[in-house]
Amino acid sequence: MTQITLKPITEDNLSELWSVSYGPKADLEWMNWDGPYFQDPVLTWEDFRSGFGKNCLDNPLRKAIYADDRIVGIVTAYWEDNDLHQWLDFGIAIYDPNLWNRGVGSQAIRQWLTYLFAQEPTIQRIGYTTWSGNHRMMKLGEKLGMLKEAQIRKVRFWQGEYYDSVKYGILREEWLNN
Repeated sequence: MTQITLKPITEDNLSELWSVSYGPKADLEWMNWDGPYFQDPVLTWEDFRSGFGKNCLDNPLRKAIYADDRIVGIVTAYWEDNDLHQWLDFGIAIYDPNLWNRGVGSQAIRQWLTYLFAQEPTIQRIGYTTWSGNHRMMKLGEKLGMLKEAQIRKVRFWQGEYYDSVKYGILREEWLNN
């Protein structure tokens, strides 16, 4: 079984993270599932290093996912309610499609949710938002015992078709009893 670990993103591993996510040899298929309706650009090293990557450095709400000692993805979290710090949502991206449907994401999110609840002892819920076109992310929530809390119909437009926005969440006591 593949050993999955989450590690801080530092100057030492930032270029490797860019390389697997956006670099010349990166498989960009992941971008077709990670909110493709936003039409985010493929980031150059400079744009990554000075923008998203810089925001990841030593950030407790960003970790690199390692599978057997190589970076394969990222987990993130953000405050949906900004400075109130009561509504925390997370995200995940696994960059190598060969690792999809192999339990890497669920192992990473199990670790991530456990870490986030420990780091933020006052929050009562953690969740995420996906879209109805991303069946793997919807299954992830169900697999982890999360509740589908909302389904906003036909608000995500991608390749000529409308999709639903779907929200999942889990309460602290549900996670601890899971």
